[in-house]
Amino acid sequence: MLFHVRMDVSPPHDLDPQRRAELVRAEKDRALELQKMGVWLHLWQVVGQYGSISVFDVPTHDELHAFLSSLPLWEFTRVEVTPLATHPSDVAAQP
Repeated sequence: MLFHVRMDVSPPHDLDPQRRAELVRAEKDRALELQKMGVWLHLWQVVGQYGSISVFDVPTHDELHAFLSSLPLWEFTRVEVTPLATHPSDVAAQP
């Protein structure tokens, strides 16, 4: 199943700078891992914001939640998920 995922990260202003740097490094490592696994298909930065738009390909809603909640910045992230279906007018989906 494909999912469009919007993630907006808002760590607290008083978060220790060293801890923040550690979390950001760990987040990048986990994101790369999920991309290499083929779960995280696309990742785009939202211009001017600490947020992203992604496309995930996972079998179930529960698995998507498990992957998203495994991100180190999860506790500071607002997430919006939209399940996707093939559009009948999508040229790439035509036989």
